[in-house]
Amino acid sequence: MTADTPILVTGGAGFIGCNIADRLAGEGHEVLVYDALTRPGVETNLAWLKDRHGARITSIVADIRDEDMLARAAREAKAVFHMAAQVAVTTSLADPRDDFEVNLKGTLNLLDTLRLKGDGTPLVFASTNKVYGDLADLDFALEGDRYVPEDKGVRECGIAESRPLDFHTPYGCSKGAADQYVLDYARSYGLRTAVVRMSCIYGHRQMGTEDQGWVAHFLIQALKGRPITLYGDGCQVRDILDVRNAVEAYVRAWERIDAISGRAFNLGGGPQNAVSLRELIGHMAMLLGREIDVRHADWRAGDQRYFVADTGAIRDALDLSPAIPWRDGVAELAGWLGEVHGAPAEPVGAAA
Repeated sequence: MTADTPILVTGGAGFIGCNIADRLAGEGHEVLVYDALTRPGVETNLAWLKDRHGARITSIVADIRDEDMLARAAREAKAVFHMAAQVAVTTSLADPRDDFEVNLKGTLNLLDTLRLKGDGTPLVFASTNKVYGDLADLDFALEGDRYVPEDKGVRECGIAESRPLDFHTPYGCSKGAADQYVLDYARSYGLRTAVVRMSCIYGHRQMGTEDQGWVAHFLIQALKGRPITLYGDGCQVRDILDVRNAVEAYVRAWERIDAISGRAFNLGGGPQNAVSLRELIGHMAMLLGREIDVRHADWRAGDQRYFVADTGAIRDALDLSPAIPWRDGVAELAGWLGEVHGAPAEPVGAAA
């Protein structure tokens, strides 16, 4: 491979994908962004990348299900970050066949192109904590505005990779099966692949909606004075992670692919960045200096009352920087979203 051989980022105009592309281009790599641009707002991410990096960013506007176009892009690449996906549980329930074709068939097409290419091109795959199901076997206690596990080990460290897989909803099935194909192609064919099972990632360039990117969605609703709907009681807990930390993990995974090939890692904010939805909304109200209109609806399929990743394995394997404290990261995101959506760029309390 030559210095001008590109790194392929599928879904490279999406939230995490464009941040990975930005990091790689900033380090001097040529980056090929492959994205269908179907998600509202992502075209602005691609324009942002090209404005920042010029000719280092090239793009192919195509669907991950386009086998010929995807194969052409992968054959040109020296490494692949596979971020393209159908990302919403609700959408998977409405159209499970589309979810399957994007998440599983698209991933298999990409893996098989690399297998036939035969030059050891590494691939890092974006998976999800949904592969562990609803954690129904764990008992939780309600403490204040959050659920906490009764199990002392889970409470202190979070959910580890040793947790049995338990796919729920079509989204969980498609992403979980793709996760396993990525690992098996390392085992069966010697491909250099790794899997990153993500918790909730937030940060700049996130175009949050109710179905995906909920931290940004909550902030956008609050900034515009619109109500936020909590599904369930709002005491469900997530470990949220700033996208800058996530990007570091993905890039390190590529850089150390020979040491970690064939492994799956959980990636999230860990116990120190675990927060309930109610607690997060309370912090947002403090940042904005006003009450936030909160409404409630029934629990949604596949929703976990608690998920906090045990990040020990990925931190040891990749020597990662400490996670940005969630209060600091959310305050920064509020400022950026305020600029984007025409609200005050300095939310009240941001400096705190």
